[in-house]
Amino acid sequence: MLYYAVVFFIIAIVAAIFGFGGIAADAAGISRILFGLFLVIAVVSLISGLLL
Repeated sequence: MLYYAVVFFIIAIVAAIFGFGGIAADAAGISRILFGLFLVIAVVSLISGLLL
């Protein structure tokens, strides 16, 4: 999950450099969602690991 967030972040940076603003914004949004999902899963995993 974190891998895909980084990949979309790199796509957003490259698209922004070449002037593709719409694609860069979409890729950055996807990257933000995937990173948030990663954080939620990581916290749930950490809490469940501590409890069990």
